Amino acid sequence: MKIVLASNNKGKLAELLPLFSPLGVELITQGSLGVPEAPEPYKTFVENALTKARNAAQHTGLPSIADDAGLCIDAWGGLPGVDTAYYCTTVGYEKSDDNNRRAVLERMQGEKNRRANMISVQVAVLTPLDPQPLISVGRVQGEISLQELGDGGFGFDPVMFIPSLGKTMAQLDASHKNQISHRGQSARMMVSLIRENWLAA
Repeated sequence: MKIVLASNNKGKLAELLPLFSPLGVELITQGSLGVPEAPEPYKTFVENALTKARNAAQHTGLPSIADDAGLCIDAWGGLPGVDTAYYCTTVGYEKSDDNNRRAVLERMQGEKNRRANMISVQVAVLTPLDPQPLISVGRVQGEISLQELGDGGFGFDPVMFIPSLGKTMAQLDASHKNQISHRGQSARMMVSLIRENWLAA
């Protein structure tokens, strides 16, 4: 079975490919098939992930898995949420992971409530109009650190501090991060869902 991973984010793909390897299926990135980016007009992770999965399935005729993820900061009412990747552009910076972290640390200065969640919602569809999408959710609770720590991972990993570990996500090695991360959680759940619903004899 061939399944398209509906993402062009290199960091995300680097995490997703090994997480889905236990399925024993052929995983193909949408970029290698020339699939254009899907619009993400919605305000929830699940709606955006579903749109991305449907877009990849529509363009390729293959089953597809999409991941929509982001940072939700308690003090900001759950923002930046689905706009995480573009957060820095709302405060005048050019879009980049470095500027996103910089913008969050600047805006969080003096804030006592530093609680935050990293969320990953994955949606898989067999066809563009599949009425039974498979949906999995992963969540990591932590705090926004006072400064960047660690050089692993990508995105907000250097500022997402996990109190129980005493480290940021960027200070964990890749295997440990995949065990506890929001994306690791949602991917393992999705692997089980695909096995049970698509690959069962």
